[in-house]
Amino acid sequence: MSGPPAARRPRPAAPPRPRPTFAVRLLRTPVAVAGAVIVGTYLLAAGAAPVLAPGDPLAMAPQALLAPPGGPHPFGTDQFGRDVASRLLYGARVSLSVSFASVLVALVTGGAAGVAAGYFGGTLDGVLMRAMDVIFAFPAVLLAIAIMAAAGTAVWTIIAAIGIVYTPQFARVSRAGALAVRGLEYIDAAAALGAGTGRILWNHILPNIAAPLIVQTSLSLSLAILTESALSFLGLGTQPPTPSWGNMLAESRRFMALASWTAVFPGAAIALIVLGFNLIGDGLRDLLDPRLRV
Repeated sequence: MSGPPAARRPRPAAPPRPRPTFAVRLLRTPVAVAGAVIVGTYLLAAGAAPVLAPGDPLAMAPQALLAPPGGPHPFGTDQFGRDVASRLLYGARVSLSVSFASVLVALVTGGAAGVAAGYFGGTLDGVLMRAMDVIFAFPAVLLAIAIMAAAGTAVWTIIAAIGIVYTPQFARVSRAGALAVRGLEYIDAAAALGAGTGRILWNHILPNIAAPLIVQTSLSLSLAILTESALSFLGLGTQPPTPSWGNMLAESRRFMALASWTAVFPGAAIALIVLGFNLIGDGLRDLLDPRLRV
């Protein structure tokens, strides 16, 4: 008669799977990758404009007025014989730099105001957020026009005007995040251990509200480009002969039926970069949301 079966040895537990890094998760988000490719292509093209441009964006050629795309002018020429492709590349420098600078102004100003309002509360919260409500009550382009009508049309005025217009959005996002985390245990523990207000805000509040601010930044960049283009189209932004997508569209209005490429290419450039930033924003929103981790 056989004895009892030998006890089986327990199998060793499988090692935990390493958590994918942010870069890996980003590559698994096709929407964000597509947006990053579009925006990256624009940035590279703008940076390499002196190399890529077929000619001088300001040079006029009376013998080639409204020349169709082809040959030495891949995107054709405008009513002054200036190369459209060259003006698009140099216009990208203007539009992108103004947009990035204005969103940075809005991020710093609105983020600081929102964090202060959400963390300290009380009268400061009421005053700051009512000021943001006043700014938010005006249409973006109308408020920017009013600011520039009072302060002029210099580049720094354009940046400040667009930055002020989008400050309330960042203030609301950062205030909501600060309200959500200010009463959590680790904030109270940091204060009990003697951490000052500045250290709590920098080390504990800001890192926990960074994700929505990053998403808001990417989405606001597309709106800033549209606003800058609208101001240039109305003659209040970048002034001719400096190329800008907005003033290129404005100059092409009289020749759209005769030379459609003078309007199609600047309009397509604006639409594509706005699409790129929106795709990045949508992808980052899904990537940074813990409920939608991929």
